Amino acid sequence: MKKIFPLIVVLTLVLSSLACSFTVTTPKASTGETKTFTVNEAVPAGVETVSLDIEMGAGKLTITGGAKSLVEGTIRYNVFGWKPEVTRDGGKVRIFQGALDEIKIPNDDVVNSWDLLLGTSPIDLKVSAGAYEGSLDLSGVPLTNLDITDGASKATVEFNSANPVEMDTFSYKTGASQVNLFGIGNANANHFKFDGGAGDFTLDFSGELKQDLAVDINSGISSIKIIIPENVPARITISGGLNNISPSGTWSITGNTYEKTGTGPRIDIFIQMGVGSLKLISQ
Repeated sequence: MKKIFPLIVVLTLVLSSLACSFTVTTPKASTGETKTFTVNEAVPAGVETVSLDIEMGAGKLTITGGAKSLVEGTIRYNVFGWKPEVTRDGGKVRIFQGALDEIKIPNDDVVNSWDLLLGTSPIDLKVSAGAYEGSLDLSGVPLTNLDITDGASKATVEFNSANPVEMDTFSYKTGASQVNLFGIGNANANHFKFDGGAGDFTLDFSGELKQDLAVDINSGISSIKIIIPENVPARITISGGLNNISPSGTWSITGNTYEKTGTGPRIDIFIQMGVGSLKLISQ
């Protein structure tokens, strides 16, 4: 034991010395001239519903309706490895950026701005993004499914008018973010799923609800605001380590279940939440 102790001391000193002198070089974005990539994709022939995948890195994303084709718009970027590409395979169209894993830390002068318009053909839409700022106005866009996944983000998704086709599932998965979803009732979905990390989230279920809506919410340490229209029946069941629930409006409370009456289709919400705050608003 007397010989082992000095050896441990020496190893500790060596490791401490290495720790002080060892540095990690993380690749950063190398920027250049800002270029513009034009998107104008026609609707695939003979396909009832088109699968559209949009995959971007860190940046800004704006999506609205109004395209004459399937999808059109521009992508501005100044990182060589982020030149967009478009692939088509039958009824599937993919718009994406290459070499995303090579860029670990975007510089402040990085330009990666996507401005896209969607057309009037039924679309199964999937959006995958890194740390981004998003504004998605999907009012009136015919969506059969909507799947959004992002990292640390500041995003707003809104449905100001009804989806003209029935949506199977509306899914949103995010990290430490600030996310606002408005007019979820207008999405015309059968199932809504929200999975969030630490963040600030607003889920507004206003709009024209055409059928019962099943909702699953899973969140960590966060602040969530849920807004239900006054005349819509709803039931909210809560589990987890939640420590602050603030109901506003008329609710019937039994244990961890909050209910409100109304007419027409009903919203059933199941919430699994860590420590945080939950506001239930009937308005």
